[in-house]
Amino acid sequence: MMRVRSTDRFYTPRIYLLMGGMVIAFMVLGISLWRLQVAKVSQFESRQQIQSLRRVRLPGIRGKIYDRNGLCLADNRPVYSVALFLEDVRRAGPWARTIERATEVIGQVSQVTGLKPVVNRDGIWKHIRLRLPLPLVLWDDIGPLPMSRLAERGHNIPGVDIYTQAARTYPYSPYTSHLLGYVGRADPDTMDEKERYSYYLPEMAGRAGLEKLFDPFLRGEAGGMLVQIDVSGYRHGELAHRKPKAGGDLRLTLDMEVQLLAHKALGAHRGAVVVLDPNNGDVLAMLSAPGFDANRFVPYINTADWQILSEDRNKPLLNRAVAGVYPPGSIFKPLVGLTAATINPASIHTVYDSPAIFHIGSRVVHTTGHGEVDMRAALKVSANVYFFKTALACGPDPIIQQALATGLGQKTGVEVDFESTGIVPDKKWQMDNRTSWSDGDTCNLAIGQGYLAVTPIQMAMVTATIANGGYLYRPRLVQAYRKPDSEEYILNPGHRIGRMNWSEAALSVTRSGMRDVIMEKDGTGRRAAVAGFEFAGKTGTAEYGLKEEGAKHTWMIAFAPFDNPQYAVAMLIEDGDTGGTTVGPCMKVLMEGLFEKMKREGRVQS
Repeated sequence: MMRVRSTDRFYTPRIYLLMGGMVIAFMVLGISLWRLQVAKVSQFESRQQIQSLRRVRLPGIRGKIYDRNGLCLADNRPVYSVALFLEDVRRAGPWARTIERATEVIGQVSQVTGLKPVVNRDGIWKHIRLRLPLPLVLWDDIGPLPMSRLAERGHNIPGVDIYTQAARTYPYSPYTSHLLGYVGRADPDTMDEKERYSYYLPEMAGRAGLEKLFDPFLRGEAGGMLVQIDVSGYRHGELAHRKPKAGGDLRLTLDMEVQLLAHKALGAHRGAVVVLDPNNGDVLAMLSAPGFDANRFVPYINTADWQILSEDRNKPLLNRAVAGVYPPGSIFKPLVGLTAATINPASIHTVYDSPAIFHIGSRVVHTTGHGEVDMRAALKVSANVYFFKTALACGPDPIIQQALATGLGQKTGVEVDFESTGIVPDKKWQMDNRTSWSDGDTCNLAIGQGYLAVTPIQMAMVTATIANGGYLYRPRLVQAYRKPDSEEYILNPGHRIGRMNWSEAALSVTRSGMRDVIMEKDGTGRRAAVAGFEFAGKTGTAEYGLKEEGAKHTWMIAFAPFDNPQYAVAMLIEDGDTGGTTVGPCMKVLMEGLFEKMKREGRVQS
């Protein structure tokens, strides 16, 4: 008889217990797998899809800027670049293998197109780390020859394609650079948008001029692209695409033909020209020289070019037409004569002796003598002593008030950035800055010297007011605008901001004196005369700096035609000789062009 040991009695229950535990464990595992793979599969698929999606912001299409005749001044052009899609050249294993393969492809493209490689291994690695789902741009803005070579002989090169983007272009730069300004790459952190993106393709933002002032209107509505990536971060496919939309368009009052005439007239001189329509304040031309090529700022200007521009002694970045501040010299005299006539209407007939030597207190002023002259003759020959006596008779305060009333000493409000106010000094200003007011300061004011300082656009505004009979208009540069979803322009109305209290008699004498400046043989502006064309003007020569250095800015203002003014002009040339000898011939070139334009358009008799 076999004997059973006591330990065997517990062996079978332990096995059952162990087997039961295993069964329970497998059941729990099975239930968990079922929940993961069946019950919650849609939830995990959704999470996986979210983790594998990248949102790419596509820049809006920037609106265009036109002149008054529909000539496009700021446009968008396609930029053709060679791009490499890294998912097509990927290699298994370390990133170095993919980088090596990409480098080989870049070499192949270089041989086919003749372009020197500009992207190295470090550039490829940086792109992998930061922008892997997007194409890697190998060459930017290539010409037609490399593009045609790639199209003909590059079809066997993997992952390479032509990548197209839009870039801003200015067909008439540098003649429009100070007005239009320029664009540069926008900072994504400054974009006030509700949607957030994984990647931002370069967006253009206005940096100066109209591009800056109207940037929110010109910028288009951004588009978007939903890109799916795999576990390694490579682009797997595009799931959705929303096209970007265009921004609004601007139509300017600028007449590009007149703008180019202003450039031709100024030639190689350093200065500015402003041409207004005296009947509504429209800016027909606004030129500052020297200019710069705004295309060099797109998409960004390199350090070397920026240093050249910013350190240039001729200051090409300065818009002299609105930001340059200068003593006006004798072009201020018509305003002095009109002020005197407002105080004493008989002054338009007053005759003063205008000798070559004049005493102001203990100071002796040496000037050009003209004998006895009335206001009309004094304007024609620019008799300094006549205006000394006129200003002393009426006092400085009325002249200052008239200057302020015509817009001097304040911004005109034209749609250009960095506009200066200039300076109209009065007794308080002079006490705060220098010393007490004297008769010498009154005489300086009478001939546009001393601390008086103006901008060319301010003097064009004064000229327009004299030309149109005393009506003051705010200069207008934007004529109309067109919203993105419309084909019709909305008019941006001009504004009449005041009327001067000049009498018809005073205006008649002043305008006639300015006519004689141009049309008479002894007028200071006779070098500007154009055969068969009657117009009026005034020359000016303004000393600045130390007197012994003899530095002078030279001016001329004009309106034309004389009987029916359609153009009011202010022209400044820095460091000239005199207004008549330096600016006069330049004004002649401009007026000849305007005369031909008016004849062609039937606005004057041939």
